[in-house]
Amino acid sequence: MLVAITVLTTAGMTVVLPVLPFVVLRYVSDQDHLAIWVGILETVNALCAFLVAPILGRLSDRFGRRPVIIVAGFGAALGFVIFGIGGAIWVLLLGRVVQGLTAGDLPALFAYLADITPAEKRAQRFGILGALAGIGTMVGPAVGGLLAAVDVSFPVFVTAGIAALVAVLSIFLLPESLAPEKRATSIGLASLHPFAVFRDIARRPELRRLMIGLALVGLPFGFFVNNFAVLALDSIRWNATSIGLLIAAVGIVDILIQGVLLGLLLPRIGERAVIVSGIVGQALGLVALAVVASVAAQPVIFVIGALLLAAGQGAATATMDGVLSNSVGHDEQGWLAGAAQSLNAAIGTIAPLLAGLLYTQVGHAAPYAIGAALMVAAAVVIGRAPFVTPALAEPADESAGDTAEGASEHGTPVFAAAEADQNQNGSHGSAADRKTASA
Repeated sequence: MLVAITVLTTAGMTVVLPVLPFVVLRYVSDQDHLAIWVGILETVNALCAFLVAPILGRLSDRFGRRPVIIVAGFGAALGFVIFGIGGAIWVLLLGRVVQGLTAGDLPALFAYLADITPAEKRAQRFGILGALAGIGTMVGPAVGGLLAAVDVSFPVFVTAGIAALVAVLSIFLLPESLAPEKRATSIGLASLHPFAVFRDIARRPELRRLMIGLALVGLPFGFFVNNFAVLALDSIRWNATSIGLLIAAVGIVDILIQGVLLGLLLPRIGERAVIVSGIVGQALGLVALAVVASVAAQPVIFVIGALLLAAGQGAATATMDGVLSNSVGHDEQGWLAGAAQSLNAAIGTIAPLLAGLLYTQVGHAAPYAIGAALMVAAAVVIGRAPFVTPALAEPADESAGDTAEGASEHGTPVFAAAEADQNQNGSHGSAADRKTASA
């Protein structure tokens, strides 16, 4: 059931991607302002998700993963229905606000898997779930591009239907993964603050560089995700169908990398080499897109750039999930998941608007050239960051992981998870003195 819901969720999220610029274009008088408005819509959506991430995390700690998945499904359905109805820019904004305030389905699914997965199998299973998400990413945009031939708003309503289907399936077929005895007994107001977690991360030397590296990787990838459809429309004159088929190809690459190659590469070259190689691949992909935007508007270069980004992101992200999760013990997994989700949401708030401003005010190549430079910096930071071995990351007292409020039995994946914020008792210092070892 988890497999089906994951595929449906990612398919639903990506059906709408090829048509977003075309829907917005209906309400923008000047096409030169298209990138800005797309950026504003996605920034508003991400800002809402950032503000509610700690709340959703604590609610999942208190009441379980399943309610969050269900609410997120129905919230996304309502948001996309409003977006599809449209009629004015403010209606599109309202749709993105509603969807953002209930965001949490896909991250909750990753946390659900972590609840039922032994620590030593996290990286492998994160990769498998990432591959399943890749299947949805492959199918969704292709379907969206084809449905756009009927009407550009049609894929938006299909997305709403898929989101509602996920919620209904979760009600009847998805059992709860977080046992009652492992749930938080209360929710403290301090744990709902969206910025406090960054202060706590800065105090942890074993996490600080890893999180800086994640931010440096996440920002340029956010540029790409939120702007590439506009670049395809402006530079190579692609329609929604062509854009959807390319995103489907990206999904295929993601499946191959996370579902097949990652299992072969990790035991041979190690986590650090996989992550750095993936970041370098993304940098090369961004350089290719900068070339398309500036000097050679060739579809083949655009495709190569997008596929390099997909390959690098798939390898680096799944591996970083495991590295970060292994950097703390069971008693801090919920706190770390909330930290990573807050970071992702903050990046999602900044990246769309910044990409739009750079694209329109500086030059079409600017987001991608700057993104490539940030990727190089990320490779340097991650290459020098200390990695904690799984054995050293476990709590000395095994019962601590079982009794800490809000902690899951096996921890949560962190880069993609929208679950669990800080533990109620704030036991962040329990891993502060653990020794680190280079991977």
